[in-house]
Amino acid sequence: MSEDDDDGQERPTAMPMSPSEGVRQSAEWVLSVSQHVTVDRNAVSKLAHFLASEFSRGGVSAVNWKDHELRPKTSDNFAVDWIFLVNALNFSFWSGPVESQSTAAKFAVEFNGKQYTGSMSCWAAINRAVQEGIPIFDAAYLAGITEDQVRHLFRTSTSGEMPLLEDRRKNLQEAGQVLLEKFGGTFWNCCKLADGNAQQLLHIILENFPSFRDCSVYHGRKVEFYKRAQVVVADIWSCFENSGYGHFSDIDSLTIFADYRIPQVLNFFGATKYSDELQVKLKANEVFKYGDVEEVEIRASTIFVAELLVKEVNVILRGQGGQVATPSPPVNGILLDQYLWGYRQSHDSDMKHIPFHKVRSIYY
Repeated sequence: MSEDDDDGQERPTAMPMSPSEGVRQSAEWVLSVSQHVTVDRNAVSKLAHFLASEFSRGGVSAVNWKDHELRPKTSDNFAVDWIFLVNALNFSFWSGPVESQSTAAKFAVEFNGKQYTGSMSCWAAINRAVQEGIPIFDAAYLAGITEDQVRHLFRTSTSGEMPLLEDRRKNLQEAGQVLLEKFGGTFWNCCKLADGNAQQLLHIILENFPSFRDCSVYHGRKVEFYKRAQVVVADIWSCFENSGYGHFSDIDSLTIFADYRIPQVLNFFGATKYSDELQVKLKANEVFKYGDVEEVEIRASTIFVAELLVKEVNVILRGQGGQVATPSPPVNGILLDQYLWGYRQSHDSDMKHIPFHKVRSIYY
């Protein structure tokens, strides 16, 4: 604009893109130039019809979140701090340098006479700490947590050790320091500040807790995923059953959470196709680095396919005449993630022949 064109009026600035919209746009761009992963639209449509049938039967909703024995049964500040803490630690739970069938290479955490593996080992460790009187939700304790305290916290009942213990210690320290300095020692205050807006809570997390900034560089361009940050919001919504501080007017804006298991499920259903070169690496149990081209493409395809599925499943459920065939709310990225994650667990033996990509990273 020239000086002659300046009418003295203040021009509105463009609204910044929400974190989840950045994830969507990143995924769409990556898939447009992807070399190793493609999407089979026919398989996606077939899967959408299968999912619509499953969702129409009910049984998948925010209410189901508390069904797991390790999760909080209350909707209060304790639950919020539990959710934030476990998601500060929610990464890299696959066993050994490569996936092994040997129990000696795996790790498990025992709690109340039961052994837990995977992400549930972290939940069990936190609950065990509470039972033992360790002030695990005291921000000052977290800010000064030591290597020995972390090793005790995540001690296992097997010969395997939980990976990345030093990174977990750093994340716990970061959580404690930031909560103390900015939020009165509790993540509950972050929820209050978000005021029922999921994207605002995401922004608070990403702005203040660097360990949640799950971004890669792909062919020179920033690619956003924000897996753990989005799970924090989703878990609070689920725990509070879309009420109180868990009511978010824009909850459907969240995407699915791109980890290493959901891509396995989508590949099992044929929704994604991997190049021969990538298949060879996966079957050889090659460990990728965070930000590798193949790793970014696998995660981006997960987001892209999930967006297609959410749209098509809701169209199917609403029926040709536009009438809602099932109770609201509609299927969103959170509920789709919950279903696919549970499907993988209950069909583990069926998927043994489908390798999943392995990365040692603090982001997932």
